[in-house]
Amino acid sequence: MQFAFVFPGQGSQSLGMLSDLSTRYPIVKQTFDEASDILGYDLWKLTQEGPESELNSTERTQPAMLVAGVAVWRVWRGNGGPRPVYMLGHSLGEYTALVCADSMAFGDAVSVVAARGRFMQDAVPLGAGAVAAILGLDDERVGDVCEAAAQNQVVSAVNFNAPGQVVVAGHRGAVDRAVEGAKAAGAKRALILPVSVPVHCALMQEAAASLRAKLTDTEISAPSVRILHNVDVASHDDPEMLREVLVKQLYSPVRWADSIRRIADDSVDVVAECGPGRVLTGLTRRIDKRLSALSIFDEDSLDDALERIGSEP
Repeated sequence: MQFAFVFPGQGSQSLGMLSDLSTRYPIVKQTFDEASDILGYDLWKLTQEGPESELNSTERTQPAMLVAGVAVWRVWRGNGGPRPVYMLGHSLGEYTALVCADSMAFGDAVSVVAARGRFMQDAVPLGAGAVAAILGLDDERVGDVCEAAAQNQVVSAVNFNAPGQVVVAGHRGAVDRAVEGAKAAGAKRALILPVSVPVHCALMQEAAASLRAKLTDTEISAPSVRILHNVDVASHDDPEMLREVLVKQLYSPVRWADSIRRIADDSVDVVAECGPGRVLTGLTRRIDKRLSALSIFDEDSLDDALERIGSEP
């Protein structure tokens, strides 16, 4: 059996996440405690008690999701879970993949993603940007809708998540026009999402410049597991190229559907989502029917994954 691990990004967080797993495996809270020492606030308490509005703030969400994914990975490995043949991360999840593939130190990644969140939050004034989901139109039609809606502002497709499921982002007015244009073009649904930062579009160029400087001072090495990157659906070993794809990712579309198809074509049978929620599991099932998809986020799902994938002696 060939399997891949995928790591979720912003949007999969929830209050109480990993609480079930933490009761059986102390390494979960220990991982959060490590990050808290770096961040200067109690990240575990935030994820368990909130307030939810603070957990959903980009600069808090990003470290929370990184640490949650790493915690689940540590539990997996501690129970004899084998290494996958591929790792993929959705947006922020690429940093989780880099940590789990021994390419970036955990502490460095916590620092980087906390800064990344701040850079993103500061790049566009609150309320000036928006993000929307468009369901039921093909990728090319969404591109046409965005082009018509721009009107000298920025709006573009930023997440190609699954067939007929595309996310767009940009200036608030342009995104509003794109939502109306998508409805007129026959979209099943087109709705503004509760995300204030228009990530993966041209408005993130300023944030990307700041991120580049941060990554220049961060040690990165060749990953021990192949990582397929959002920007180019390719894997890289050269540290400078890894920095480059992480910078470009901030203002470029997430080519998730292409990435999942690529690993299916490369004989992957099972895709396991490592971290809170089941968002990527649902997308995998929509993208390619050849793949079996599962999630690992609590005791039962961990035991199920170990049974289905197997464990090392």
